[in-house]
Amino acid sequence: MKKLHVFSYRDRAQAALIQEILVNEGIHCLLRNDQLSSALGEIPFIECYPELWVVDNDVFPRARKLLDGWLNDSGNSDKPWICQKCGEHSEGHFGACWSCGALFSEQEHPGN
Repeated sequence: MKKLHVFSYRDRAQAALIQEILVNEGIHCLLRNDQLSSALGEIPFIECYPELWVVDNDVFPRARKLLDGWLNDSGNSDKPWICQKCGEHSEGHFGACWSCGALFSEQEHPGN
């Protein structure tokens, strides 16, 4: 098991969303420390940051690529795109398919 990413405690929702996207891609992962924000002050703040861990080390490189694509490309395009997994049309500001969760970075854009 390897640590994929550490989020700030304010980014708990994003951490949960990315975990769900990875699970939909067949990557088993765990979100640790996601409920520790209430313990701030009792334990060091850095111990309260949500951490995303990939269970299977063999899929870690794929998980890293998907995460990097999500963090770097999410919302950066204004062009609509078609999901290659399910065929749904999405507006350019969506970083993942609203229907199946496939990441924007893996999609083809109409007209490109």
